[in-house]
Amino acid sequence: MSLIPRLRWSGVAIASFILSLLFVLSYTLVAFANEPLTRISSDPYTNPDSMHKTEVEPDSFAFGNTIVSAFQVGRFFNGGATNIGWATSTNGGGTWVHGFLPNTTVNAKPPGIYARASDSSVAYDAKHKVWLISYLGLKNPVPSVVDVLVSRSTDGGLTWGPPFAVAANGQFYDKNWTACDNSSSSPHFGNCYTEFDNASNNDLEQMSTSSDGGLTWGPAKPTADMSHGLGGQPVVQPNGTVIVPYMGLDSPFFAFTISSFMSTDGGATWSASTLVSEGDFHHPNGNIRASFPIPDAEIDKSGKVYVVWSDCRFEASCAYSDIVLSTSKNGTTWTPVKRIPINPVGSNVDHFINGLAVDSSTPSKSAHLGLTYYFYPNANCTTSTCKLDVGFISSTNGGASWSKAEQLAGPMMVPWAPLTTQGYMVGDYISTSIAPGDNDATPVFAVAQQPTGAPACDSATYPTVVCHVAIYSTQEDILQIVGGTNTSTNAPVATTHRTSAASSSLPTDY
Repeated sequence: MSLIPRLRWSGVAIASFILSLLFVLSYTLVAFANEPLTRISSDPYTNPDSMHKTEVEPDSFAFGNTIVSAFQVGRFFNGGATNIGWATSTNGGGTWVHGFLPNTTVNAKPPGIYARASDSSVAYDAKHKVWLISYLGLKNPVPSVVDVLVSRSTDGGLTWGPPFAVAANGQFYDKNWTACDNSSSSPHFGNCYTEFDNASNNDLEQMSTSSDGGLTWGPAKPTADMSHGLGGQPVVQPNGTVIVPYMGLDSPFFAFTISSFMSTDGGATWSASTLVSEGDFHHPNGNIRASFPIPDAEIDKSGKVYVVWSDCRFEASCAYSDIVLSTSKNGTTWTPVKRIPINPVGSNVDHFINGLAVDSSTPSKSAHLGLTYYFYPNANCTTSTCKLDVGFISSTNGGASWSKAEQLAGPMMVPWAPLTTQGYMVGDYISTSIAPGDNDATPVFAVAQQPTGAPACDSATYPTVVCHVAIYSTQEDILQIVGGTNTSTNAPVATTHRTSAASSSLPTDY
């Protein structure tokens, strides 16, 4: 496998460290909804071919007291971003520093070989003591060749080195996600696993494994049944079993499934796919980019896997969606789908783009869960009337019951977010992290404010528009995992709303 040339770490580290110092953030507070928010990054770029100031689609990961987030900066209309940004807190979300990956795109400092970057995810490798951000590198002409890359930090997420190739062989790859085996008792301790799909081959699911802290990666391997899908998120059980929930595309009866596959031999082989559930999907109104029910997966201390996604099966006529949950102890048998009781059935509230956190130090019966999501308080809306909010809910008993939901941000107007080929975008995913043993959650999400000089963040229509979209979090200790008595029940299925995947035309999702 070809590797991007390794630049001298000393020069890259110094450049990245200086850049991060330029962007050390004291609290930038914004009063949105019920909670004061902290802006943890902002877009500094001025290249004329993408939209500024825009930051979207954050992921995050917590290990110890360190939380690292990564996100797109300077979104393009037709895919990708000017660069990948990062923000790191070494005190559980109390304060943040941030910067931008070096040697990635032509606009990075130092510049790299790629035209754009996209789809960042964050992982930590405890054996090699290295933080990883995996992402896509888009080559010109866009879209053509898209590589899967990883950048490394060996100083706690404060400086970052140049990219290494996970998969770079002339294909169009999409929707990458990385996780590492951090259980010292596991026979595969220190392995890291990256999932992605090959859009050049009908979104064939692929996995690659690294055993040296992300420096080199093995060949891309499919599942035993050559399954197709996207948005897979690997999680690793304490015994080293890797379970990968993903959005499946192989059913002839419905457009989407939530499925999973696994490896018990450190990524040498990958099983055939297992059905978690059929997908009942409602696309939200308002021309917002929320095109797929991309699942979010996390794991607790006992090794139970939790998967959430947006689903409309419990609502009449599939008119809007709830966030639903299924769990598994072994990756092959999954519990019946439950709706998370954010609002009552029939509330006319539409929930989508979910980010789940599970405290990895808590066992299943008392597992702490925190869920952040976007929602419309009134699903019956249009592009000019939809009000976009951010909400949060928590559980202290593994999702058996939940707290009251609270609003974190909003209302935002949908056209305040950057326009893409699939609609106005805050992200195909967002993220929530819980520092192990801590009692509060740290969400990261995009907040859009009214653009300057135009009604919409659409630089093609309004060339002089200045957008105002950045990544925010809540203040430390504000968002407690309190749980509650609202029961997550197996509500009666009101409807199914499935279309044939065989007739679906799936757009690329970078």
